[in-house]
Amino acid sequence: MIAEAGLAALWLAAAMALLQTFAGFGGLGDRLAQLTASLRGFAVAQGLLSLTAFAMLLWLFARTDLSVGLVALNSHIDKPMLYKIAGAWGNHEGSMLLWVTVLSLTGGLIALLERKLDARSFAATLGAQGVIALGFYAFLLFSSNPFARLSPPAPTGQGLNPLLQDPGLAFHPPTLYIGYVGLSVAFSFAVGAMLTGKAGPAFARAMRPWVLISWIFLTLGITAGSYWAYYELGWGGWWFWDPVENASLMPWLAATALLHSVSVLAARDALRAWTIMLALTAFAMSMIGTFLVRSGILTSVHAFAVDPERGTFILVLLALYIGGALVLFGTRIGSVRQGAPFHLFSREGGLVANNILLSAILAIVLIGTLYPLIAEGLFGEQLSVGPPYFDKTTVPVALVLMLFLAAGPLLRWRRDGSGSLPRKLVLPAGASVVALILLLVLAPGTGILPLLGLVFAAGLAVASIVPLWGRKLLRTPLPIWGMVLAHLGVAVSVVGMASESGFTQERLAAVRYGEELQVGGWKVQLLGLDPVAGPNWTAIEARVLAKNGDARWILHPQSRSYSSPVMQTNEAALLSRWNGQLYATLGAQDEQGRWQLRLWWKPFVSLIWLGGVMIALGGGLALLGRVWRGFRARFPKTQQEGFA
Repeated sequence: MIAEAGLAALWLAAAMALLQTFAGFGGLGDRLAQLTASLRGFAVAQGLLSLTAFAMLLWLFARTDLSVGLVALNSHIDKPMLYKIAGAWGNHEGSMLLWVTVLSLTGGLIALLERKLDARSFAATLGAQGVIALGFYAFLLFSSNPFARLSPPAPTGQGLNPLLQDPGLAFHPPTLYIGYVGLSVAFSFAVGAMLTGKAGPAFARAMRPWVLISWIFLTLGITAGSYWAYYELGWGGWWFWDPVENASLMPWLAATALLHSVSVLAARDALRAWTIMLALTAFAMSMIGTFLVRSGILTSVHAFAVDPERGTFILVLLALYIGGALVLFGTRIGSVRQGAPFHLFSREGGLVANNILLSAILAIVLIGTLYPLIAEGLFGEQLSVGPPYFDKTTVPVALVLMLFLAAGPLLRWRRDGSGSLPRKLVLPAGASVVALILLLVLAPGTGILPLLGLVFAAGLAVASIVPLWGRKLLRTPLPIWGMVLAHLGVAVSVVGMASESGFTQERLAAVRYGEELQVGGWKVQLLGLDPVAGPNWTAIEARVLAKNGDARWILHPQSRSYSSPVMQTNEAALLSRWNGQLYATLGAQDEQGRWQLRLWWKPFVSLIWLGGVMIALGGGLALLGRVWRGFRARFPKTQQEGFA
């Protein structure tokens, strides 16, 4: 009865979403006061019911109930418990249930916590949330039922894709979904603002925490996903420009632009129409990503569904939500008053330039991702758009973006003198010059793009801490610390990307026992191989000796065989040092009895993910500072002393 209880909870949650929609948009009329209390109740009830449905699905996977089709297709009686639980969202139906659960819980939190918006905007926002939820409830109930029974029950289950049997599955998808759903909240706030014509600082201050939370989780999700693919797939790269990878990057780019824009609107009452448009764009990118993953038009380890009917359903939702919002934008944006003016040479101007460049990168990635699909669908031409296109088009724009990222925070609000910025940029420019000289002397063969990346990163690293100069550090607001840490994290990531691109050394060879290879200052020797067994796999595990000077390490790359489902995978072995990573994978044995060994030395590659974590932590500090400021405003000092 667990599956039936979960399905019943899902139907009731859909009913609450319908009532929330009627109450929300009904609140725009004369019955606002009577409907507001009910609206909050519907939103909270919907969140609790969807959480109940998802808990039932987790229960089914934990007990491996093979009478449920989803469990039988994605689990196995002998699978470790971690992958049984994570397998609940490692598939199409379960991931969509997680998506809508996070969406409805977020709506419930808005109903409980939101006090900044006026009553009509609040009602319209929750009404828009109800409409979004309704579409995805319909998708689950009529197209992708996660609780469908299987008769007769399966004997053992097919098991989870071995490439997904990794702790990363427990972290990567949920963080991305929280990020995507946060963008749906921004979309709902924007719809509410357009319906009521109130898109001022109060609207921005209400929306900003949700955008910030979304951006933090998207950053963590993309960072974790990149590292997971790096060590799990065994190909030695950290980003392949796979269309589904791009599907997570595009919402992040839009969310980054939106975060800066909404901050300007909250603080300076500027960029009203631009903020609304970015909110719509960010959600559109998350919907496009959902379509790409679940439409069946892509073949990828990231993709969940291969059923075109499901893709058509999501495409209809995309057209309804985004098309309707754009029509609303075109008809109602005139009712949104223009914000406060600002001079082009100001911090607002710098943020606008940043947003334009981020939008340019977003457009490049969007075109490169969708053009091959459109060409194949319309003209039957199979085209491949890969790293060469994306690297040559996005990297130059990203370098210009780094210049504005360094200069923007050093400008004053509203208007700045043209002579003040050069004085503030003396030290960052000096750092870039020093970096250029060192690279030309120590690494004269460095490619132009890695060289520029390292040079610009040095300047950005110094410029990122300039806003702290002259401040009393213990009294500096947390949002300032967050900005500094996030911008410094960008510089750190760029150093890792440029170093990996410019200085990576690779060696592929077929070796016998005792034979020695050299790569990047390391001497590597194959000592032997051993059979090993895991919970649901067997493997051939190599013993590889890595020597650097007097230091010795043993690496254990594996070639694994899974029986359910049948698949072979290569498990890379990583040796992390302060200045890079030694990366080793084991291949097949040839006719002469030699084993294929592939080695990379990747200088400073770990900085890519360290920088990503720093960026997310910077967002976390900014969020904590906003929460603390709100707490102090709500509870004056005399009341705060009473809590002690």
